[in-house]
Amino acid sequence: MQFQQLLYFVAVAETRHFTRAAERVHVSQPSLSQQIRALEQELGAELFSRARGNIALTDAGEALLPLARRILADTDTARQEVQELVQLRRGRVRLGATPSLCTGLLPDVLRAFHDLHPGIRLQIEESGSHDLVRELARGALDLALVVLPLPTPSPALTTVELLREDLVVVSSSAAPAPRRPVRIADLRDQPLVMFRHGYDLRELTVAACRAEGFEPSFTVEGGEMDAVLGFVRAGLGVAVVPAMVAARAGRDLRVTALARPGLRRTIALAHRSDVAPPRAARELQRLLLRTRPVPPDAS
Repeated sequence: MQFQQLLYFVAVAETRHFTRAAERVHVSQPSLSQQIRALEQELGAELFSRARGNIALTDAGEALLPLARRILADTDTARQEVQELVQLRRGRVRLGATPSLCTGLLPDVLRAFHDLHPGIRLQIEESGSHDLVRELARGALDLALVVLPLPTPSPALTTVELLREDLVVVSSSAAPAPRRPVRIADLRDQPLVMFRHGYDLRELTVAACRAEGFEPSFTVEGGEMDAVLGFVRAGLGVAVVPAMVAARAGRDLRVTALARPGLRRTIALAHRSDVAPPRAARELQRLLLRTRPVPPDAS
């Protein structure tokens, strides 16, 4: 099995077209088809069904596709690692983070990293923890900042706790001030601006409300962090957000603490256990761990 054969196979699987796949990988269509046939002969199974010009993956092809993508990703990582050995003057780091962390934690950390290593290109994937775990597992990310506990425990990932952060309630400064501090039960009578499905903060807030015996009422739902803060500024309701985000939100938002025991979330830095992160990613990892903005609670 050759690297080029896997590259051609993935190209056909993603385009579902031999000619377009050949154009993508810059080879002739007959050469690509020949290599696919050689791969099928070596594996002893057809990878594509070619009925009436429609290209579809067979069961064998479906089984091979995630493995081939991971091999290609790991090969690319190895190539990047060698290139980065020249005193970290060039290379890249692929970092995943939840949207709230992109707003609250990462700007200062990435600024410090860029000052130290200006030649390193930073690629940021913004998504929920569930999606980030999947991207890590398939080799599309070097590191990810995720919320613990993971939505699906994965023995293939190594996680290191980075910080524990309080959640607070934000409301429009033009609206009547809420009770201080706000109890979760007080949210029963408050219209909430709610994040989209898949947002860790949505699941955490809804679970806390249900633990108090009620279903929260949403005036607006489905937004990302910036949109949610904008809707709160407009007076459409209140939202539960991380303290670091609230600290950057501006004077037009009122920040109110939650009554004890409140709500907290645990942020961890994750990477694949079976593959060491590239050198540049390890440098960013060290910087994140060295500059933890809030030390983990020892209790």
